[in-house]
Amino acid sequence: MKIKKVVVVAGLVTLVGCQATQRQNATTGEYETNSATKGAVIGAIAGTAVGIASGGDSRGILLGAASGAAIGGGAGYYFDQQEKALRQELLNSGVQVERTGDNQLILRLENGIGFNSNSYALNNSINSTLKGVARVLVEYPDTSLVIDGFTDSSGNAQYNQELSEKRAEQVRSFLVSQNVAAGRAVARGNGERFPICSNSTSEGRKCNRRVEIKIMPLS
Repeated sequence: MKIKKVVVVAGLVTLVGCQATQRQNATTGEYETNSATKGAVIGAIAGTAVGIASGGDSRGILLGAASGAAIGGGAGYYFDQQEKALRQELLNSGVQVERTGDNQLILRLENGIGFNSNSYALNNSINSTLKGVARVLVEYPDTSLVIDGFTDSSGNAQYNQELSEKRAEQVRSFLVSQNVAAGRAVARGNGERFPICSNSTSEGRKCNRRVEIKIMPLS
């Protein structure tokens, strides 16, 4: 019975100790448990289990829970803070910030923000936005970047593939010019593959012409 009480107390201490237990999903608008809290809870459970298995007393089990919570919450907290910084930096920029996993973010630059139609030259209008992205990435160096280019289905498939590659490389080159370490970032083109909207309408095609910056933990 004592052990059960200790486990419950440890869990409560972990939840109360987290700076913020929820974040708002940018896509659905619903609130969800943030990565730091989920990682901390998992770590606390693991730490408690170790303390019990090693035959520790109540104090030892609580210390194990606290230690596990700190370790488990670390990676999630890092991404939570990076997401917060990006949302603040990109407010009203037109660039979408999407949390797609506990430790993964996607920044989506749609057509009209960064590129003219059939062009891979960056518009001057996007420079300040990408500089803001770079500032946050430099501040949070322990992440890797995959920069994906996409087109709609209009025109020749091979041309679209090459255009998507050039657009992705333009964004990568700009970020590197702003002190983002070159080894962190790779650029790749997807052509007209992986549409997120229908290509049967002009609005859908515009939606599919985009560049996405995927932010992940360093491998």
